[in-house]
Amino acid sequence: MSADTTRLVDLHNYVDGDWRAPSGEEGQRVVNTATNETLAEVTFSTTEDVDAAVQTGQSAFETWRETPVEQRIQPLFELKQLLEEHQEEIAETLVREHGKTFDEAMGELRRGIENVEVACGIPSMMQAGHLPNAAPEIDETAVRKPLGVFAAVTPFNFPGMITLWFLPFAVATGNAFVLKPSEKTPHTAQYIMELVDEAGFPDGVVQMVHGGADTVNALLTHDGIEGISFVGSTPVAQHIYETAAEHGKRVQAQGGAKNHIVVAESADLAFAADQTISSAFANAGQRCLANPVAVVEDAVYDEFAERVADRAEGLTVAEGLTGGVDMGPLITPDHRERVLEYIETGVAEGGDLLVDGREIDVPDEGTFLGPTVFGDVDPDATVAREEIFGPVLALLRADDFDHAIDLVNRSDYGNAASLFTDRGGDARRFRHDVEAGNLAVNAGTAAPMAFFHFGGWDDSFFGDLHAQGEDMIQFYSDKAVYIERWPDR
Repeated sequence: MSADTTRLVDLHNYVDGDWRAPSGEEGQRVVNTATNETLAEVTFSTTEDVDAAVQTGQSAFETWRETPVEQRIQPLFELKQLLEEHQEEIAETLVREHGKTFDEAMGELRRGIENVEVACGIPSMMQAGHLPNAAPEIDETAVRKPLGVFAAVTPFNFPGMITLWFLPFAVATGNAFVLKPSEKTPHTAQYIMELVDEAGFPDGVVQMVHGGADTVNALLTHDGIEGISFVGSTPVAQHIYETAAEHGKRVQAQGGAKNHIVVAESADLAFAADQTISSAFANAGQRCLANPVAVVEDAVYDEFAERVADRAEGLTVAEGLTGGVDMGPLITPDHRERVLEYIETGVAEGGDLLVDGREIDVPDEGTFLGPTVFGDVDPDATVAREEIFGPVLALLRADDFDHAIDLVNRSDYGNAASLFTDRGGDARRFRHDVEAGNLAVNAGTAAPMAFFHFGGWDDSFFGDLHAQGEDMIQFYSDKAVYIERWPDR
């Protein structure tokens, strides 16, 4: 891994095939979360910057929509190759500005590349059906058509993968696309855009604007944007959904989560404990598929809690490019303070602090915090109900399997849940009764492959069509019916 950080300097918008400095007067620092070193200053885009990108996208769309689909996917094949060739360099960039470990960054990018691979299958995925003789002397054909310019607002925690949830499908279906990456992790997005530029897309088909809340609102209200995708917290997701819908746009807005693991009496406890630790503390707990609550049947609770505590205490917390690291820092000092406040609240509300992340040895610089495990948590406690988005795991006792399912379904969120069991009956009950959109059995993280949609229910999602898979084809296109009759004369 290279120690060169010179590429982490200039941050520009990518508009009409050119790199342009945003014209706003506001901005913020981009910081290496492990060292507090300033990597760059990102300037926010103005409404005029956004308008320039959207108008350019509209112009490019008129030609791109008529480009044969086989030609549209050729730059995607090239982009896939470039992403694989530069995967390590992108991962290093991601580690420096986000803080996750190098292995986590490599895994994130692999999942993103999978979406590019799936989008290359658009020639088959966009086919909508044909029926000869639908009526006397009439044939009918359903076709999918692109709509125009789409935008995506992506989060800091997976700036590589989530960008690639949207970009490949938008352009493969024949639309133009504008990315607004997180202002906390803009270098990763810029690196991807450099590869997009090299891959051979026509100018204006793919663009990027840096910015903050005002930039997002300019996209939400712009008449030239047909739809918008978002991943982030629930309050912001609801704002995105309501504002964009009010302005007549398609919306898919992924919100927050408070996912659960259920550990049944029959589970392999050693395996379940390892998977729980991985799920709860990967990415320092800053991911919507983390499982920060483990609901454990009473008969095996004490043994499971001991195993989890031992494993949590053995995690190595350090800078993400260091070998053998299990967990990196949190994204900002302010976020670290919020997580510390949750830990203090958990103690005040009577949680049994099995592992105190505040006392674990971590580097002096940066925004590090060790893994924290609460035992015997009341189901109504704050740490059991609210999204913390940090390395905090709450263990709940369940009287039996029915009680465990009930505790999971009390959540306001419905993003994901996992079950550890050796019984098929438990698995079936879990599949049918748990109210969440991504479910896993004997796997710590319910992460769907790119050819399946990424589900989310309740306060975890606002909209109808999810990210990934077939849902993306429907989101980025609309159906038209062509009715043809040629009567004999």
